Amino acid sequence: MRWCLISPSIAPPPSSSLSYGFGRRRFSSAITSFRIYATADGVEAPEEPKEEHRLESESPSPSPSSSSSPSALGKDLKKVVNKTAATFAPRASTASKNPAVPGTTLYKVFEVQAYASMLVGGILSFNLLFPSDEPDIWRLMGMWSIWMFTIPSLRARDCPSKEKEALNYLFLIVPLLNVAIPFFWKSFALVWSADTLAFFAMYAWKLGWLEKTE
Repeated sequence: MRWCLISPSIAPPPSSSLSYGFGRRRFSSAITSFRIYATADGVEAPEEPKEEHRLESESPSPSPSSSSSPSALGKDLKKVVNKTAATFAPRASTASKNPAVPGTTLYKVFEVQAYASMLVGGILSFNLLFPSDEPDIWRLMGMWSIWMFTIPSLRARDCPSKEKEALNYLFLIVPLLNVAIPFFWKSFALVWSADTLAFFAMYAWKLGWLEKTE
């Protein structure tokens, strides 16, 4: 085995360039680029030295701030709403599969019960059934009919995830409306109307009723 010291032929820089720092650095880096190669048969030609100085000006791609983005906030809100509704809203008494699947009689019974209670609640709220000059239990039940009967009946079905999500939101929004509105306007009919409007607006948003279909 033979050892050989290979150094590239380096032409000394002009004397004028040695007075500048840039010329000194290039010259000193060229001098220190000696390499030793050992082969069994002879001397191996060294490869051309590669440029080791790279530009560091490339800025890293900005990482998305998921905590402040609207999509992340929407996911967090959805998680809180679903967890709260699953904890406090009425649910099936058994752990077996929900028998109220689409197409069954029980599914239709829950739907008819939900919208019938909404209609009867409106009649009671507008003081058309059991009319009275004073606030009574009938008008109060009519005001709360959507939250007490309509939403639980629809949630009892085996409905799609989008509809279940809309009902979870309504389970939390309707009580807020029923408590807040009487502070500004004491009217059973107005509260029932606001609940009905919120009901269909939430369904239109979550189920995409207003989206254009091609």
